[in-house]
Amino acid sequence: MSRPLILGLTGSIGMGKSTVAAMFERLGVPVFDADAVVRGLQGRGGALVEPIEAAFPGTTGEAGVDRPALGARVFGDAAALARLETIVHPAVRQARESFLVAHADAPLVVFDIPLLFEKGGIDGVDRVAVVSAPAAIQRARVLAREGMDEMRFGEILALQMADADKRARADYVIDTGRSQAETEAEVRLLVEKLWVP
Repeated sequence: MSRPLILGLTGSIGMGKSTVAAMFERLGVPVFDADAVVRGLQGRGGALVEPIEAAFPGTTGEAGVDRPALGARVFGDAAALARLETIVHPAVRQARESFLVAHADAPLVVFDIPLLFEKGGIDGVDRVAVVSAPAAIQRARVLAREGMDEMRFGEILALQMADADKRARADYVIDTGRSQAETEAEVRLLVEKLWVP
């Protein structure tokens, strides 16, 4: 059975990956957004709320998982993070498989996975596009976010593969350090190259 070409889309925090994913969607490419799936599974009535509460008591409420509370519980604790991943990853994998079945006729799909290299997801994609921008632009974008400071930014970067290493391992690098129109033109060219019926 044939399946679409799977393009893994990744990039460090503040590089503009979500903006680029939206560009692919506007061009008609189905996008699997791993973060959005996790938010849904952890939201009100989500399938992961009960198992997460069982493993991390006090981290859920009426609205589902209290993400800041859960983050505080697992951030910096490798064993707790690993325990959480054993709950989350199988559910995301199942959602991804369902997505592929639903879009089996598409020539190209995008898997938007923030930690594609870090968490070993590279084996599940055919090609990799890394979204990248100069460090100064990345820093300005991230520090403009609510609740973000230098210390938290540094902690997040420490958990992610360096941008230069991601770019070195990528099949394609999408530059978001210029105008949005220029980035969108680059994405359009890539879709034209990979969209082979």
